[in-house]
Amino acid sequence: MPHTSRPIRRALISVSDKTGLEELGRFLAGKGVEILSTGGSAKALASAGIAVREVAAHTGFPEIMDGRVKTLHPRIHGGLLARRDSAEHVAAQVKHDIPDIDLLVVNLYPFARTVAAGGSWEDCIENIDIGGPAMLRGAAKNHDFVSVVTDPADYAKLMAEMDEQGGGTSLVFRRALARKTYAHTAAYDSAIAMWMSAQAADPLPESISFSGSRVQMLRYGENPHQQAAFYRSGPARPGVATALQLQGKELSYNNLNDTDAAFELVAEFDRPAIAIIKHANPCGVASVDDENNMAEAYARALACDPVSAFGGIIALNRALDAATAVEIVKLFAEVVIAPKISDAAKAVLAGKPNVRVLETGSLPDPTARGAVVKSLAGGLLVQDRDFGHVTEKDLKIVTKRAPSLQEIADLLFAFRVAKHVKSNAIVYAKAGATVGIGAGQMSRVDSSRIAAWKADEAAKAAGAATSFAKGSVVASDAFFPFADGLLAAASAGATAVIQPGGSMRDADIVKAADEAGLAMVLTGMRHFRH
Repeated sequence: MPHTSRPIRRALISVSDKTGLEELGRFLAGKGVEILSTGGSAKALASAGIAVREVAAHTGFPEIMDGRVKTLHPRIHGGLLARRDSAEHVAAQVKHDIPDIDLLVVNLYPFARTVAAGGSWEDCIENIDIGGPAMLRGAAKNHDFVSVVTDPADYAKLMAEMDEQGGGTSLVFRRALARKTYAHTAAYDSAIAMWMSAQAADPLPESISFSGSRVQMLRYGENPHQQAAFYRSGPARPGVATALQLQGKELSYNNLNDTDAAFELVAEFDRPAIAIIKHANPCGVASVDDENNMAEAYARALACDPVSAFGGIIALNRALDAATAVEIVKLFAEVVIAPKISDAAKAVLAGKPNVRVLETGSLPDPTARGAVVKSLAGGLLVQDRDFGHVTEKDLKIVTKRAPSLQEIADLLFAFRVAKHVKSNAIVYAKAGATVGIGAGQMSRVDSSRIAAWKADEAAKAAGAATSFAKGSVVASDAFFPFADGLLAAASAGATAVIQPGGSMRDADIVKAADEAGLAMVLTGMRHFRH
């Protein structure tokens, strides 16, 4: 068995991120550690007055091929991989003059950053590190004897460990570093594989891998008995993963899930809009013409279902102003998220310190493609994000009565909301605001009835004489298999319908719509959301 504590006498440092490099170099030199290094790292250490030996001098072989080959040498990998307790390994070291390397400090070429910056194919390929991952994997494999550090954030931990261990590191510490190293190299290779698949227009390759960096441990998952953490992965997309939290308690698993749903929903609209979300379903959504009138949008979104909105998530696709913030703090909200939040609005929200406030800087593109992953027992389901975007030119009028211009505007609004409602989804809307939403039912007619009931209840809460569904339009995320759901909408007072079509009974549905005096348009696009 190897000794638990292993001394560090020789280190190899090769980093693209020079953060903390000088401090680490001075510390190691102060401990009498010989430092080997390459290229820019060696120059940075030497310019700081730290003694360093170039890898080329150590191997006796120069860097070649524009630096592609410099650490791929037996004197490097033998020093990292040799087991100090193996007589055969030690004999090979003596025979071939291969000194031990006890510490490897490497962070890899910035491949992901190059891709994110829009680098050319050639630039991205040149930023695929080869020698770095090879050394990291070898050092991590031999963690019984070698310490390996990939993250500048761990330099302080390394220095503290060496102080505590008399210039060495413990086995527990080395194993923790090895685990982090393999996660790091796996994520690096995953990013390269997914980028190459995307470049080949092959979003669903034969073998697929995903990676993420943990942002935070969460108190628990959906329920207190479930462990959970939040990871950031893939290309940066404005939203919860990139937002700046300005105030409030730590976001929970359910907060993160619901906030993502809310922000993705409001991003659908070109007009200023506000959505209120509860359990990943909208309680109310409204849009206005003037971004200086977001308070009206909030009031109209809230009116759709003021009971369910309590403790919900509020998302805006425009800046949050003080007047709107004043209205928001009248009702308990878990999270408020917006691209921008004015200083005056921040001051208002500060009066509710438990409200989590997120500022994203921008909006996600609802038409951009991206992967959505769902785990199954023993496997994964992977699909495109629902990037479908129906516009007026996509609509097919199938009834005797054509919808009015206002009905068309409301139909498109309702259909975009329905895209973000759990199936089976039915959405009533009027004048750019939802007035009743039915979500997640096994029967579409039940969703229709629930949405109509919600519209009745909202009208009662507002003191209105008639249901909010009167004179509204209705959207269905998928076709009506029977006329009953359509007739329930007509009975509630809807005047126009938008749905994908595609049922074997489409002719019967159109006939029922004509008999009820409804205008109906088909989109040819379904928006199931399970």
